[in-house]
Amino acid sequence: MGLRFYYVILANLYRAPYILPYMSYMGAHPEKYSEKRRYEMVNHIVDLMKKAGNIHTKAYGTENLPKEGGYIMYPNHQGKYDVLGIIHTHKEPCAFVMDEKRSHMPVVHQVVSLLQSKRMVLEDVRQSFQIINEMAEEVRKGKRYIIFPEGGYDDKKENQITNFKAGTFKSAIKAKCPIVPVALVDSYKVFVGCTLKKVETQVYYLEPIYYEEYKNMKTLEIAQLVEERIRQVLNDTVMEEEVEYGKICVGK
Repeated sequence: MGLRFYYVILANLYRAPYILPYMSYMGAHPEKYSEKRRYEMVNHIVDLMKKAGNIHTKAYGTENLPKEGGYIMYPNHQGKYDVLGIIHTHKEPCAFVMDEKRSHMPVVHQVVSLLQSKRMVLEDVRQSFQIINEMAEEVRKGKRYIIFPEGGYDDKKENQITNFKAGTFKSAIKAKCPIVPVALVDSYKVFVGCTLKKVETQVYYLEPIYYEEYKNMKTLEIAQLVEERIRQVLNDTVMEEEVEYGKICVGK
């Protein structure tokens, strides 16, 4: 874990005694607080973290997001900042799916509850299948979700991508909803290394894939399609960085 991660925690530690209980109460009583209000609370937490950590995130392609109805976003996975970067740039409330084992840490637990997100027990096939069905039902009713088709993440792979798991697309098929590929760039940089210098990340919302386009495809084919679209963005970004670095070197 990088220096920035611990600094963000320490910089906001004095807020914990009053803000964590408040978040817990809001999450335990969704009938008292609207989905929008709870999402605003999570965004407030993200803003505090970004300010303390000198983190800057830019979004591209927000116009591609469906204007109505539910949908599922499928991003590549780079680290702990991934969900926060999407929440910061995604105007409408959304929830996410995460590993149950990692979902009970302070702040993470409260955020999961506030957004009524899903805790998936990866080793329990029956529970995972139940989560997939619950997601599909909620998306049909208009909810928006984030699920990472790579599963876990490895900070060391940086802007690389690993094979997407076909099973994560079953919820979209059941819901017959739009699939939104999301490319996260440099998100891994946020919580690695021993520096507090300004860090910039990018979130690219790609054109959605509607049910009519994928209804006759197998889950593996859908996974490969989404993976390839995100991979192209990552490759293009890496190439641009290399070109820019080359210009700087030549300039020297």
